Amino acid sequence: MTKTADKTAEIIENAEVPTAATDQFRAVAEKGVEQSKEALSKLATGAEATQKALESSFETAKTAGNELSLKTIAALRANVETSFSHLEALVAVKSPSEFIELQTAFLRKQVEKTVEQGKEFQAAATKAAEDVSKPIKDVYEKAMKDLKVA
Repeated sequence: MTKTADKTAEIIENAEVPTAATDQFRAVAEKGVEQSKEALSKLATGAEATQKALESSFETAKTAGNELSLKTIAALRANVETSFSHLEALVAVKSPSEFIELQTAFLRKQVEKTVEQGKEFQAAATKAAEDVSKPIKDVYEKAMKDLKVA
């Protein structure tokens, strides 16, 4: 070997690797990896919770839609039956005053029934909206709480 090569080999053998710096770098890297794993785990858990909440919301929406449809059909059926009964009563009328009296009573009852049905539909729709949004709202509130803790 040449003198230069011998000297280089000797320098490399005698060189000390700063172990403190290496240990610090390793600790920082390990901490970063651990934090990344924790963040990924939280993200996966959050995504799973969100998926379950959406599934629950869709199922609730389907059920609520069916209930509202049934209420609508029931209201329409009641209104049609009432209208046919009123029509039968009008056919049996014997005087104009009796006609006006029947018609006035019918209209008053229909307005009252319409107001009552409107209130029922409003209450059912409000409950449906609350039920549909509840799972998503719960997941959102939990996520916000977890963020505040972290």
